[in-house]
Amino acid sequence: MATVEAENAMKVGEDSIVVRNKRKSMRKQRKSMFLPRFGCFRLGDESATFDKKNQDGSTDMVSDRGVVDHHPHPTHLIVMVNGIIGSAENWRYAAKQFLKAYPQDVLVHCSERNTSTLTFDGVDVMGERLADEVISVIERYPYLRKISFIGHSLGGLIARYAIALLYGENYLNRLLKMSGETGTNSCAEVLQGKDYIGKIAGLEPVNFITFATPHLGSRGHNQVPIFCGLHTLEIIARQTSWFLGKTGRHLFLTDKDKEKPPLLLRMANDCEDLPFLSALRSFNRRVAYANVRFDQLVGWYTSSLRHENELPKRRQVERNDKYRHILNVETGVVAAPQRGSTLASIMYGWKKLRTREMMKEMIKGLTSVSWERVDVKFGGGKYRFVAHNSIQVQTYWVHSAGADVIQHMIDNFMLSSIVELCQKYG
Repeated sequence: MATVEAENAMKVGEDSIVVRNKRKSMRKQRKSMFLPRFGCFRLGDESATFDKKNQDGSTDMVSDRGVVDHHPHPTHLIVMVNGIIGSAENWRYAAKQFLKAYPQDVLVHCSERNTSTLTFDGVDVMGERLADEVISVIERYPYLRKISFIGHSLGGLIARYAIALLYGENYLNRLLKMSGETGTNSCAEVLQGKDYIGKIAGLEPVNFITFATPHLGSRGHNQVPIFCGLHTLEIIARQTSWFLGKTGRHLFLTDKDKEKPPLLLRMANDCEDLPFLSALRSFNRRVAYANVRFDQLVGWYTSSLRHENELPKRRQVERNDKYRHILNVETGVVAAPQRGSTLASIMYGWKKLRTREMMKEMIKGLTSVSWERVDVKFGGGKYRFVAHNSIQVQTYWVHSAGADVIQHMIDNFMLSSIVELCQKYG
């Protein structure tokens, strides 16, 4: 009798161990679904990507399919730029989707020089770092022919500053500065006329894309939705913008550099030997993705470069059948016929401009080049509470929410090249 009882007890013990092991396995699987995946991992059965470590410590993402198919030299560089307190990892999901879609054509570099607290150093300082970083990437891959930029939030402003430093002759000046030389040297002899005029870092500019970027800054009515449009809170935020360092002063238009207009106002035009607008104009396409609702950090009209009265009526737009979070797409938007004023005309009178007037001046300048606008809305579920991050898919657990937004961008990414070829040979 005792033997039977002992056998039954052993059997129960074994069953309980099996149950516990199954529970542990299920918990591990659930945890793995919400954790970001690092290193090499497969995107599907057809394509894998890996990180290529460089001597300077930076990392470039490449596809092994290009190597297998004997196309080891992609010609299109995609530079992805993170936002405030972000890192290169924020763009990891999107970068892998690009390599999956265009394994033989693109090289993806997620910017690494403006991360964490370094994002408080100011748009100009970070723009210079990004420009030097891009030059370093191009030096490692001399077969590159095209370049595109994709920026999330503050990253869009950083990219706008960087391309001005890399545009045309400024690229040559940047090379001379990085090499520590002055006057005519080998760099000047190599770069002749067509090699840099109208180009970005000597490459053909193709796409300039921003996600939830505060192009008009964070100052003013509903520019930062978390303030609920309360004038008192907006004033307090402006007065305490120093808390975010130089970047905060740039975003809230409180920077006073030698009595010059705020940096973002200057960046809406060509000025100070920095061709901000000309650099933007050189790209075949400019696209602005903007959250319609639930983005508590960046308002709809500042990220979509519109006046408040130009925003589409929500009841009059229909959700895209293919991309469930795409609410509205404006393609072929022509540039504004003529700006009402230039930065030079307000250089000495900018202090008299009120916030709304500065917004108008920035919109006039930036919309003098054409933009495509894509309005995004995360209507339900937990993702709407992190819409600012969901639109970029910063973490693996939100990939199901923003994946279709990223896919929409990828599907339309090569559109500019196709249109250009049709115009050239059609």
